[in-house]
Amino acid sequence: MTDSTTATMTSVIVADDQPVVRRAFAAILDAQPDLTVAGTAADGAQAVRLAHTVRPDVALMDIRMPEMDGIEAVRRIVADLPTRPIMITTFDLDDYVYDALAAGAAGFLLKDVTAASLVEAVRIVARGDALLAPKVTRRLIAEFAQRHRRAAPRAPDGTPLTPRETDVLTLIARGMSNAEIAAELVVSEHTVKTHVARLLAKLGLRDRTQAVVHAYETGLVRAGTGGARE
Repeated sequence: MTDSTTATMTSVIVADDQPVVRRAFAAILDAQPDLTVAGTAADGAQAVRLAHTVRPDVALMDIRMPEMDGIEAVRRIVADLPTRPIMITTFDLDDYVYDALAAGAAGFLLKDVTAASLVEAVRIVARGDALLAPKVTRRLIAEFAQRHRRAAPRAPDGTPLTPRETDVLTLIARGMSNAEIAAELVVSEHTVKTHVARLLAKLGLRDRTQAVVHAYETGLVRAGTGGARE
């Protein structure tokens, strides 16, 4: 294996208490030329230990697991590591989904996901993007965020976002990529990246997924529409 190939490899761990699911997902991912499965875990506690040992780029985590559930495992992993977790759930209206996203998950997938969608999801999250394309994800965030309403987006010191930062946050919440935001605002993609980095730092948020949750919690976008408030 060449150094250039190694540099582009994405390491993944798979945590699920169902052996068939765990082995199937691991086999699908490990068969990809740019992905490598660094280990598997049968419960949340194992997943936390494994993550700290191998320091994967992405962690594919079941929400419901024995010993320690996936949500608590995610909290412990993202507290210490740059690993980006993707949650696996059986039902698209799982009450735990919002809590998982708020805990630091980069997105979620249903257990009946196709092999192609699973692989693409890992690649999306590994790139640093939020796994927010499916409408159900934004619907879930919008639904559960109603329980945690906050004031308008502001930094912890009370500093409000600039109008352009607010525009960018709104478009992130609609599920747009940096390239799509750049086209919408007629600016360069580099400029968008700068705005994203600044607003995340200002709001004390880990990534784009938490930014989407924050946008719904503060009412910057409205449930059911994904658009900016009027």
